[in-house]
Amino acid sequence: MAAQLLEEKLTCAICLGLYRDPVTLPCGHNFCGACIRDWWGRCGKACPECREPFPDGAELRRNVALSGVLEVVRAGPARDPGPEPGPGARCPRHGRPLELFCRTEGRCVCTVCECRLHERVLLDAERLEREAQLRASLEVTQQQATQAKCQLLQLQKQSSQIQSSACTLASSVSGKFSSLLQALEMQHIAALRSIEAAKTQALAQAQDEEQRLRGHLEVLARHGCRIQELLEQGDAQTFLQESQLLQPPGPLGPLTPLQWDEDQQLGDLKELLRRLCGLLLENREHPGPPAKPVNLGPVEAPGPLARIPSTICPLRRKLQQNYRNLTFDPVSANRHFYLSHQDQQVKHCYQSQGPAGPGSFELWQVQCVQSFQAGRHYWEVHVSDHSVTLGVSYPQLPRCRLGPHTDNIGRGPCSWGLCVQEDGLQAWHNGEAQRLPGVSGRLLGMDLDMASGCLTFYSLEPWTQPLHTFHALFTQPLIPVFWLLEGRTLTLCHQPGAVFPPGPQEEVSVLS
Repeated sequence: MAAQLLEEKLTCAICLGLYRDPVTLPCGHNFCGACIRDWWGRCGKACPECREPFPDGAELRRNVALSGVLEVVRAGPARDPGPEPGPGARCPRHGRPLELFCRTEGRCVCTVCECRLHERVLLDAERLEREAQLRASLEVTQQQATQAKCQLLQLQKQSSQIQSSACTLASSVSGKFSSLLQALEMQHIAALRSIEAAKTQALAQAQDEEQRLRGHLEVLARHGCRIQELLEQGDAQTFLQESQLLQPPGPLGPLTPLQWDEDQQLGDLKELLRRLCGLLLENREHPGPPAKPVNLGPVEAPGPLARIPSTICPLRRKLQQNYRNLTFDPVSANRHFYLSHQDQQVKHCYQSQGPAGPGSFELWQVQCVQSFQAGRHYWEVHVSDHSVTLGVSYPQLPRCRLGPHTDNIGRGPCSWGLCVQEDGLQAWHNGEAQRLPGVSGRLLGMDLDMASGCLTFYSLEPWTQPLHTFHALFTQPLIPVFWLLEGRTLTLCHQPGAVFPPGPQEEVSVLS
C-alpha cells in the first residue's frame, strides 16, 4: 500500500506516468519537463493544476531531490506489468478495477482516473463495438480476396488465350509471308533473267552494227588514201586512166534501231506489282475499327443523282466513312457551263449560257460551295469521258487565264490537280506534272486529310486503287475545283446519309 501511495506521489499529472526529468513551478507543483513545455505550447504559461501564471522571464529548474527519489524507485525490483486489462485488472494509480475505456486517450481507466471530461465507455461495450468492426473488416477483406482470386484466374486465362492466339497468328502470318516471299523471289529471278536476255540480244545487235560501221569506215579510209595517191600522181595519162577506174564506196544506210525498251521490260512487272498492292489494300481480313464520322454541318436531303453502289470493296467502304456530299457553286461556273440536278451535275455546252458574272471563271472551270479547313474528307465524281481535271485549291485561285494552259488547276503553288487524258493521267502541282499510267477514269474518288497533309486520288472501277498522293502542308481552306472540255459532263456523287460540309461563309460564322 505504501508503494502504491509513493507511486501516486511520483506521478506526473499530465502524462500520468512517473516523472521524467521533473521540474518545479513557483506554485510548488511538479511536472515532467517535456510535459509542461508541451502543455504551455498548447494552453498557455500557467500551472495545469492550480492555474497560477508562470512569471515572464523565469526559467524552469530541475527538481534535484525529486529526481533522486525517482532514481531510487526505478532502481528497485522490476514491476510486473501484469496481464492485459481484464475483469481482474486494476488501475496502477488508484488500485481500482479497470472498468472503463477512455476513447480520448485510448487506454483502460478506473472510475477515479482524472479523465472524466473525456469520452469514456464500459470495457464490454467497447469490446463489442471493436469486435463488430473487426468482423465487418474481415468480411470485406475476404470478399476482396475472393474477387482478386477470380480476377487473377481470369487474367491468367486471358493471358493464356493471348499467347495461344499470338502463336497461331504468327505461324499463319509467317507461312503466308514465306509463300509470298518465295513467289516474289521467283518473279525477281524471272525479271532479272528477262532483262539479261533482252540486254544480251540488244548488245549483240549493237555489236553487229558496230562491226558494220567499222568495216564501212575502213572502206572509206582506203578510198580516201587512193584518192590522195591519185592527186599526187605526176603523170597525167596515168592519173586519167586510174581515176576512171576508181569507184566510190556505196552508201552506209540508216542505223538499225536497237531492240531495247525499258517500258516493255517493266510492263508485266508493273502490272503484277500493281495488282499485288491492290490486293494488300483491299482484301485485308482484319480491318481496323471504323473512324467516327465528323459532323461538319447540317444534314441535307441527298439528290437522286449518282447514288453510291451498295456493293463496294473494303478500302472504298473505309474511305466512305468520311464521305462528304458536295454541290457546285453557280457563281463560279464558266458561262459555257450548265448546272442541273440541284447543282450536282455540270455540263460544258458549246453555246454560252449567259454573260459571265463577276465571280465566274474565265477558264472552263467551276468550284464547289463547300470548303475544308480541318479534318478528313472524301468525295467521288463521275465523268462522261476523258479530258477533265479535278483537284483542290486555296480560295485565291485566279479566275482568269494566266498562261498558255486551258486550266490553272495545279499550275501554281496554291492548287493540286489530276488531269484525266485519253492516253493516261497527269498529276499537277506548282507547274510540274508527273505522268501516270492510264486507268479507267469514269468513276474517281478524292481523299483529303488536312491533319497529315495528304491528298490522294483513287480510281474506283473495276476496283478501288490509288492513283497518286500529294504531300503538302495545307495552310488555308481547300475548295474542290474542276475543269471540263467541251461536251463533257461531270457529276458529284451523293451518298445517302452523308453530311454537307459548311461553305466558306458558314465556316467564318462558326469560327466567329
